[in-house]
Amino acid sequence: MSETEKPLDGRIVLVTGASRGIGYQAALEIAKQGAHVIALAKTVGGLEELDDDIRSFDCEPATLVPVDIGDFDAIDRLGASIDERWGKLDGLVGNAAILGGLSPLGHHEQKNVERIFDVNVIANWRLIRSLDPLLRASDAGRAVFISCKAAHDCQAFWGPYAASKAALEAFARVYASECQNTEIRVNILDPGVARTALRAQAMPGENKWSLPEPSVAAVHIANLLSPEMNRNGKIYNVEQEKFFTPK
Repeated sequence: MSETEKPLDGRIVLVTGASRGIGYQAALEIAKQGAHVIALAKTVGGLEELDDDIRSFDCEPATLVPVDIGDFDAIDRLGASIDERWGKLDGLVGNAAILGGLSPLGHHEQKNVERIFDVNVIANWRLIRSLDPLLRASDAGRAVFISCKAAHDCQAFWGPYAASKAALEAFARVYASECQNTEIRVNILDPGVARTALRAQAMPGENKWSLPEPSVAAVHIANLLSPEMNRNGKIYNVEQEKFFTPK
């Protein structure tokens, strides 16, 4: 990409879970495409590494937000801060998620299930609630939520995680329907298999070096944030490189 070809030039995009994995690479790609990135994660060191990486490509430094995505009051404060500084938000990438372990349903403690839903579902609802007015203030607000096939496969031992991703997809699709007559477009991205910490936790015996890098999904996330992206309420599968209409 040449210096003049920056599809997201001047856009303001918030990325959650930006300190590693897909969130890190998405934030980097979005910055390289010209956007100002608001990077949210609880790991300060990872955010600082991201900012260094962004600066190394002569991109605008990111705004770093070292916050646990489960701190819902902080999400509300973030919305107010974005409104005060920019008055709008052009893109939201709801990426932050936790696995919470793989166990039979009856073996999970309630506090673990609640934490999984807080991070994977409720935090994204709080983001929508806080940031919707800012996305509506954009000329082409875009929201992308990261899910996976676990939401549909419902395999043994994946219960709370699979249920949380199914709930996230439902929230995203409802939000897409509510935004149909606005300039906002909301979609879901399934990155498929990728070399991430969450994947390593789920598949500890797997050779991670045989897996695609998170940067593969990052390019598709950036594409879904483009003002020219007019799809709405769809699932984009990275491995198959195609959109699906959820049933």
